[in-house]
Amino acid sequence: MPVKQDAVALLKADHRKVEELFEKFEKARDANRKQDLATRICTELTIHATIEEEILYPVCKDAVEDDLLDESYVEHDGAKVLIAEISAGSPDDEFYDAKVKVLSEMIKHHVKEEERPGEGLFAQLRKADLDLVAMGQRLKARKEQLAKELEGGDLPPPETRSFTGHELVQSKPLEARA
Repeated sequence: MPVKQDAVALLKADHRKVEELFEKFEKARDANRKQDLATRICTELTIHATIEEEILYPVCKDAVEDDLLDESYVEHDGAKVLIAEISAGSPDDEFYDAKVKVLSEMIKHHVKEEERPGEGLFAQLRKADLDLVAMGQRLKARKEQLAKELEGGDLPPPETRSFTGHELVQSKPLEARA
């Protein structure tokens, strides 16, 4: 019988997988390879954010500092906007590589906040009296379900908690205005 992974171990494994995909993207030169890697990054992050928001964050509401949880939602929302931009684009688009790079930096910051020893979200979660193995099973089951739903398809439009859906106006880059 396989060893059951607790919630923190499962989420950390997701973090390592996405970090590896970002590293591969940075080294990629071929447009098709970049597109494939970006699609995989966006899909992995969409699944990860969904399982955290649907299962992890509600459970740890009383176990984790409110500020840390609020920041996690805002960080997810910012990432979702970039994921939508990247998913709708291609490596030939202006700012494509920059968007992937900024997404990578946002995710690195978010991971650091979650994994910070002693005071990060995961450390606070471990101190709480929660069944992390059972939560890990729930996260894994939902993750598998989402992977099947998103297989070969487009990602859903981002749903945000902290962003209010401002109307955006796209302007030309500064050098193009002159």
